Amino acid sequence: MPGPGPHMMYTLGSGVGLMSVSNGRFSPHHCIVYAINAFLGPDLGSFSEWISSTLGVGQKLGSLIMDAIHHPFYYILILGLPLSLLYSWLSRVFLQKGFLDSFSGVPLNKRQCLLLLSAGSLSHFFLDHLFEENGHSSTYSWILSTGWWKSRAAVNPDAVIVVGFLCTFLIGGFIYINRHSLWILSSELF
Repeated sequence: MPGPGPHMMYTLGSGVGLMSVSNGRFSPHHCIVYAINAFLGPDLGSFSEWISSTLGVGQKLGSLIMDAIHHPFYYILILGLPLSLLYSWLSRVFLQKGFLDSFSGVPLNKRQCLLLLSAGSLSHFFLDHLFEENGHSSTYSWILSTGWWKSRAAVNPDAVIVVGFLCTFLIGGFIYINRHSLWILSSELF
């Protein structure tokens, strides 16, 4: 099971590919929602278990959340509706504030967000299963920042901060590139 970086690179890469072959129907909005749900989505359960074991409080609750959310379909069933409402609202706000441009100028609707959330979850577990080693190998423990551990998560908090910063920078760069390229495209057309 790879860490968050490969999830982000895989989904942003495939999202950019979809953007280029769809003639604008798959926009940067679609790509961001898809990538965030593959990167962070189901690992919210793993993150809650890691943070509770690191802090030493609420370990049973963290494990319960891990068991409920870190699943290809339970993530969609439990968090699908609330997150699709949030992403739809954020899409509208990002469009109005100019954080992301859209070819059509229309924000994502709730149905699109739910489908992108589902695609992100399934892409996440697709990569997880490519690297699965039954959760007990040294390679598995070394690569992962989430997953199987017996007592306390074997994750360096500094590494979590660095990976979080790098992935945030990657998303920010994606937004900047897409805003900049759409601005150039629109200035060339008019």
